[in-house]
Formats: sequence, structure tokens, C-alpha cells
Amino acid sequence: MADEYSTSPRQNFEALWKILDENYCFFDYKGVDWNEVYERYSFGIDDSMNEYELFSEMESMLNELRDGHINLNSTFRISSYEGWYADHPSNFNWNVLYNTYLPGAARAGDYDEIRYTRMAGGQIGYIYYASFRESILEMELDSIFSSFKNCKGLIIDVRDNGGGSLTNSDRLASRFLDKKILCGYIQHKTGKGHHDFSNPYPIYLSPSHSDLWLKPVIVLTNRRCYSAANNFVSKMRELPNVRTLGGSTGGGSGFPFTSELPNGWSIRFSTSPILNVNKEHTEFGIEPDIKVSLLPNDTEKNKDSLIEAALALLLSGN
Repeated sequence: MADEYSTSPRQNFEALWKILDENYCFFDYKGVDWNEVYERYSFGIDDSMNEYELFSEMESMLNELRDGHINLNSTFRISSYEGWYADHPSNFNWNVLYNTYLPGAARAGDYDEIRYTRMAGGQIGYIYYASFRESILEMELDSIFSSFKNCKGLIIDVRDNGGGSLTNSDRLASRFLDKKILCGYIQHKTGKGHHDFSNPYPIYLSPSHSDLWLKPVIVLTNRRCYSAANNFVSKMRELPNVRTLGGSTGGGSGFPFTSELPNGWSIRFSTSPILNVNKEHTEFGIEPDIKVSLLPNDTEKNKDSLIEAALALLLSGN
């Protein structure tokens, strides 16, 4: 790794701008004039500035792209754009979930992030998957679905799931279909121009070879469903037995890539757009099939409005 003081602020600024200019995938979709952004921020770069001032300027420039997958990583700080969720209602209260609905809930393996239980007198199964960074084994999924065999419906809660591994999300999604389906497309950069992309390549989802669940499913979503969680919701919406309920997801449909600046700082950003089955971007989120918000009156009563709405729908057979 290069010495952080071996190159000038100007060299690092130019390198950062160029890396994004040649590789970032959402300039056109987001309507960002990257040359205009360069002109504005270039005036603020001075070789006499210290590393903290340089980092702040770079972070501000990157935030123009409104992308939660973009992280500038230095030895003293990691930048993170939070605008994709900051101005939206959370539609989630962990204390209510934990105290009212999860007492006695089982965990998948040793993970606090994956919990499951039965609700409504055992009629409805419930899975909370907090992060797709945590893996779940096929035998653990077998155990979960075995415990739900007498249930008439299932709730999968991915609220506040900020993403992680697509392998983990696909492993769960593969339990809800009995035949291979088209679930989206991906494009790759083919050159340095903003329009240089391959034709969309189809992405398929195949059923698991283990126990399947083909009865009704409701997926609970909120704005903090991001990246792999956003992708999970996009795929689940293509299944006939699945509905989504809650708020819009947060998006994050660009496959991330990491590069390095001359001073050793790393930059992570979106390079390959993943599209839905209609070849549409979901970078800014996916609207739910059924919009439900967390009501303050319910929260005061230690009730979760989204879970209660999902239970009512599944129990009624609607």
C-alpha cells in the first residue's frame, strides 16, 4: 500500500474522479453530469489541504451519486451515503419485535440475525433474517421448514436487512418455487464510456433440492432493505404464492467493485446494474404489493402493524 502522504491531493482527486467516470454504472439512470460535478469540486482541491480536508471533499463529491454502495475507505474513516433511507419512516421497531413476537424464538445455528417461530396459535410461521451477511445452512433451513409443516402461511421479515451475500438470499428464495424461473438480468461494463454496457444477461433461480414451501408467503419490507435484500425482494415478487407488505425497499441494485487510489485509500462503488424481469432498474427501491406503515398507536401497545396485517391476511386466506 502506498504511503498516504506520497501523492498530492490533486493526484488522488483526479484518480478518484476518473475511476468513477470509467466504471460507475448509474450516471445516466440518475441523471448525474459527472463532468459538471468535476468542475464544481475541482475548485475546492488544493495541494496544501490535509488528508481530512481531502477526504471530506471527496466524500461530498461521491454523495452526488446518491448510492449506498459507495464507500471511500481511509485509515481514519469510511464514508457512507445514508440519504437512501434517512428521510423515510423506519416501519420497524426492534424492541417491539423482540419483546412481543420473538420470546422463545429459535435461532438458525448460532446466529442472532436469523430467528424463527410460529404465531397465531401455531398457524403462521415467521422468519426474521436481519442480514444476508450471515449464512444459513441447508440443514438449518430443513429444520425451520419442518417446524412449519402444519402452518397455513409464512411471514418472512427482512426489514432493516442491509444486504450481504446474494448466495445466502438465493438459498432462502430457492425454497419457494418448484421450477426454474427467470428472475432478472445483469449488465456488465464493456468500455470506459458511460453508455458502454453489455446486453442484459438473464438471471435464473432454481428450486432447492430440499424441502420446499409452496403455500402463501408474505415478505415484510422497509426502506432499509438494501442490496442483497433488495434483490431478494425482487426475486420473491416473481413467485405466485408471494406478496410483499410494508414500505418501499431502499434499492442498491448495482453489483459493487473495489479499486484503490494512489495514496492507498480504497473506493467501493456500483459497476454492474441488476435489473428486474422487465429489465427495469431497482436502484431506488421496490414498492410493496401492499403498503402498510408502522402506526404509533400500535407501537405504544407493543404491536407491530406490519406483522399484524400480514397475520390477518394469511389467516383469512386473502
